[in-house]
Amino acid sequence: MGLLVTKLLHLFWFNKEYKVIIVGLDNAGKTTILYHFLTGEVVHTSPTIGSNVEEIVWKNFHFVMWDIGGQESLRSSWASYYNQTQFVIIVIDSNDRTRLSIIKDQLYKMLAHEDLTKASILIYANKQDIKGAMSAAEISNELNLTSIKSHRWQIQACCALTGEGLQKGLEWMASCIS
Repeated sequence: MGLLVTKLLHLFWFNKEYKVIIVGLDNAGKTTILYHFLTGEVVHTSPTIGSNVEEIVWKNFHFVMWDIGGQESLRSSWASYYNQTQFVIIVIDSNDRTRLSIIKDQLYKMLAHEDLTKASILIYANKQDIKGAMSAAEISNELNLTSIKSHRWQIQACCALTGEGLQKGLEWMASCIS
């Protein structure tokens, strides 16, 4: 009974904010996903220089989402956003096979960073609408995700333009909190 009361209090009276960083290589769809969460629509974007931050309220969960630019020159600054991060969303362009090794290197650097030891990792395999795109299973295999034992993680196929798969990612994040 006490656990039930605690969960109800948590859901309805304790409005905790959860810090989320959204990273990925340039042109993966990070900003499109962020604004799809915010507006439910596709917003035309330009490359992010620095970061965008928005508060997303979803089913009584308050996520403060930081969309961080993915250009090569900006990746070294990602670590400055890691402090007190509960979730890392990594957006991957499922059609960009040639740069998958780069995001793999970035992923494992993030997993080793002391500020992210308790963060859960959600990987969006974006652009599933493009013919020939790698499946979430293929990306998982290429990134060797099953070897990750230090963090909770999930890979989710999605399409930022239609919103398909995005809610399932948020549901997984919520399940990590509950």
